[in-house]
Amino acid sequence: MSDATVRRPAVAGQFYPGAPEQVRKMVQRYIEEATLPQDLGRVRAVIAPHAGYIYSGPTAGYAFKALAGLPQKEWTVFLLGPAHRVYFQGVALGNYSAFRTPLGDVPIATDRVNEMLARSPLYIRATEAHAPEHCLEVEVPFLQVALPSFRLVPMLFGEVDPRQVGEELADHIGEDDLLVVSTDLSHYYPYERAQRLDRALLDALIAWDDAGVLSGEACGRAPVVALMNIARRKGWKPHLLDYRTSGDTAGDKWQVVGYASVAYTD
Repeated sequence: MSDATVRRPAVAGQFYPGAPEQVRKMVQRYIEEATLPQDLGRVRAVIAPHAGYIYSGPTAGYAFKALAGLPQKEWTVFLLGPAHRVYFQGVALGNYSAFRTPLGDVPIATDRVNEMLARSPLYIRATEAHAPEHCLEVEVPFLQVALPSFRLVPMLFGEVDPRQVGEELADHIGEDDLLVVSTDLSHYYPYERAQRLDRALLDALIAWDDAGVLSGEACGRAPVVALMNIARRKGWKPHLLDYRTSGDTAGDKWQVVGYASVAYTD
């Protein structure tokens, strides 16, 4: 494949190690240390955080351990996250043939991307939004360790109604498809206040309260609500797997960022 169509790493060596053996060992450790409920059920989607691995990696390990237990086959993973650096309207899909990390190149499901672009004006290319963005990139090494074989549909949310996106996408998610939503929770509050804000948002998520989630402070609240609408249509159930803050991992407790892992199951 041409390097011109490969989405190259933007934050390797910053948010996570740039050396392949280091990032693989780090991700494997986080996944191995996570413990899941025995009766979780068949996982169809997860929500995971996207901060630097030393901060959010322990929580992310829970979401990707849930995916690691799935049957080995050629999955298509719809990876949804919020655009932090470029403003646009709609959901940006980019114009790539592969997504590169230190662990190698993941093929983009270009057939699915082209179908989406042809199907709805909600979707746009906006490749310039993907190039500097960290929120999808930090999830991909976890996916590469958890799933032996998969294709990727990278989706960055700009200014868009997430309920419309969820309604549009729900009918096109099949048995070989998975969804991963990338989001952190509240940002830079003292520890106790952050916990209150995060618990309120997670309670709203579990209660299927779109408005409650949208009024919260998660940077990825839009893709979370898109997933909630897909899950509601599909009859999937949410399970909170882990919650903590940077004050519990590698940071102080004066200004923390909140992280959660959630799984949706049949």
